[in-house]
Amino acid sequence: MNIKVIGTGCEKCDKLYANVQEAVNMMGCEAQVEKIEDLMEIVKLGVMTSPSLMIDGKLVVSGRIAKPAEILKLLK
Repeated sequence: MNIKVIGTGCEKCDKLYANVQEAVNMMGCEAQVEKIEDLMEIVKLGVMTSPSLMIDGKLVVSGRIAKPAEILKLLK
């Protein structure tokens, strides 16, 4: 599973990243979690709002901080 937390490195992006890490730990699954902060990479991914969350190439959360419980549901 490939998970990308996308944002410019703001406090909200950091919080979403922490929530993703927590959800992955709670699920106990093998996942590659990346934090994408490079503006050119963000544009290449087609993301217009941050923070955003992408799971296996699919944008699942955009423009808000998802709670660990919500991320857990998205991972299942």
